[in-house]
Amino acid sequence: MTISPVMNSRSWLPSLGKRPSGRLRLFCFPYAGGGASLFHPWSELVSPEIEVCPVQLPGREARLSEQAFSQMDTLLDPLVDILLPYLDRPYAFFGHSMGALISFELARTLRRKALSLQPLRLIVSGRRAPHLPNRHPPTYHLSEADFIAELRRLKGTPEAVLQHPELLHFLLPFLRADFALCETYSYTPEPPLACPISAMGGLQDSEAPPEDIAAWNKQTINAAFKLRFFAGDHFFLHKEQSALLRALTQDLLNDLYNTA
Repeated sequence: MTISPVMNSRSWLPSLGKRPSGRLRLFCFPYAGGGASLFHPWSELVSPEIEVCPVQLPGREARLSEQAFSQMDTLLDPLVDILLPYLDRPYAFFGHSMGALISFELARTLRRKALSLQPLRLIVSGRRAPHLPNRHPPTYHLSEADFIAELRRLKGTPEAVLQHPELLHFLLPFLRADFALCETYSYTPEPPLACPISAMGGLQDSEAPPEDIAAWNKQTINAAFKLRFFAGDHFFLHKEQSALLRALTQDLLNDLYNTA
């Protein structure tokens, strides 16, 4: 795809620099349909040593007029170009659902480019391990009515939005693009990552059940793999935000102090 108007760091990283004293940058990637605002409250809820850097993908919020990426391989190189100048201190990736997949492939892309600065930790949430097959058939190409029914089943889109035809007409193209990015993804076997992984899931998540979350341990050779579960379904990160952030902060500060 053609990259949007001005591919600058401010459009991709709208919160960058709000905590310049942070010793570690945490780049956060949203689930399908989500934007950087999902992570704005996190800055006040984690250690001052962590600078939360939500990544704003094209096609949402302040970038709603831009075309969303619908394929993983076209997204990764622009992300590397944007993030590379800001990997000058310890950093980690967090991603939920689609964001987990993006952050995983981004870590592998950085390694393939022979860049020595690997994440201090990869934190994946609400996403089956990438080497596992999809449990459900693709939905991004469904009719509008069937696609809306799928959004309702997943419970990630507010009912007020689903009941608003004009707003839905505006949002559906980028939602379909996000779903296509995930559903057309094809895993390519590579050696496991050297960085540790924290894998988090919802105990009632039918999209990424506990055994699928636990399988992330195959994607790291680091013994510091962490596996945690929280009450809730696929979007447990909202109701369990405090518990998730406590666990995330604990893992990142342990890594930071152990490598200092």
